[in-house]
Amino acid sequence: MLGPVILAASRSDRMRRLISAAPVTKQVVDRFIPGETVDDIVPIIKDLTAKGLELTMDVVGEDITTPEQAAAARDAYLELIGRLKDLDLGERVEMSVKLSMFGQALPGGHELALANVRPVVEAAAAIGTTVTLDAEDHTTLDSMFAIHEELRKDFPQTGCVIQAYLFRTEADARRLAVSGSRVRLVKGAYKEPAEVAYQQKHEIDKAYVRILRILMEGEGYPMIGSHDPRLISIAQELARQAGRKLDEYEFQMLYGIRGEEHLRLAAEGHRMRVYTAYGTDWYGYFMRRLAEKPANLRFFLRSMVSKG
Repeated sequence: MLGPVILAASRSDRMRRLISAAPVTKQVVDRFIPGETVDDIVPIIKDLTAKGLELTMDVVGEDITTPEQAAAARDAYLELIGRLKDLDLGERVEMSVKLSMFGQALPGGHELALANVRPVVEAAAAIGTTVTLDAEDHTTLDSMFAIHEELRKDFPQTGCVIQAYLFRTEADARRLAVSGSRVRLVKGAYKEPAEVAYQQKHEIDKAYVRILRILMEGEGYPMIGSHDPRLISIAQELARQAGRKLDEYEFQMLYGIRGEEHLRLAAEGHRMRVYTAYGTDWYGYFMRRLAEKPANLRFFLRSMVSKG
């Protein structure tokens, strides 16, 4: 029940100021966002890959209001790719991008976002890795999917994200489950109206399983974005039923959540990719992490009480 309230707070400037000013906030944010700069994050990348994990990197920030800010977001990813080249990790570290960061919501935003994200995708391909386009609220998805389709003409390994709570997603999954595609399935973390999205957890979970079955039985490469133990077990069973080998799908979880499970899955031979965010504009990302799981909110509130 608190999820929608927290998501509404993620768009509130007043709440942003209050939470940012709380002394305990940085300690809790660091659990989910382990750095602000590329220099901060390189040791994290080295540590996780040394443990047999893979990563997808997200430079946080969504409130882009000028073309100059969108260009700066592009350049931040290009800086990251430059550092990854030096680490020689190839496909073990990919990028996740939100097209809102590249100017999607600005005038002429579709063309601007495509122009900004293309050099990032090109640079990623040049070092042997790829980019996944994150899903945002439902009003942005037609543009995201069109940009994804355009990028795949030259870079077919470009991935995208679909959200189980949206009514449209089963049809999207059938369209995307083709040879060479890479699709991450998540439950969804934006406040969506009842006209376009399931509102109850049990409905979302059922939709997730239906959509995951479509992806597993398709010809693409499914990426299971979930921390739910039950859904992870179901994913393993669906993969078995579909005759998939361990390297024909992967699990993805957020940095700072269920770290022992990351290592367990990797030790079993699964591909386990850790979604790792960094940057200074952390507020929206952080609030969605609190909204997704009550345990995250409890952790934050306990920290505030103990510091109080």
